[in-house]
Amino acid sequence: MANANQQRTPTHVPSPTPARRITAATIDALTALVCGLAAGAAIGVKVVDGVVELRPQSPAVWGAALGTALGLSFVNHVLLTLATRASLGKLVTGLRVVRAPDGGRPRFLRLIGRWLFGFYWTVVFVPIHLATDSDVEQQDAVGLRIVRRKG
Repeated sequence: MANANQQRTPTHVPSPTPARRITAATIDALTALVCGLAAGAAIGVKVVDGVVELRPQSPAVWGAALGTALGLSFVNHVLLTLATRASLGKLVTGLRVVRAPDGGRPRFLRLIGRWLFGFYWTVVFVPIHLATDSDVEQQDAVGLRIVRRKG
């Protein structure tokens, strides 16, 4: 029987398929985007003479949309992952985030680093991948990795 204090090795945890990783990332991105747009639309609605108008030219609309999308992304990727080891997209697709060296719980500062790296990856590597039709796979970062949930 294994000692309770024995460190877990991540080599025993199955790696996710690229399709699962992409699906999880898409769910997470669409959730933040849709909620951001909904918040922006809610701020931009104005009733003029009994007619409801959406004013997309207002900076408040785009500020609310961006702020909500970033805030929800942070809550999803950092706080939810800190509590459950997975973002919403990863929960749906049966994935989780673990520390690479020992398979343990991710820590707060590493989750922030991973969240920031995700923006960098999206802005720099996704366009290059799409433009060149390369087979580059998303990378794990800051000492954390994505694995499949057991069971």
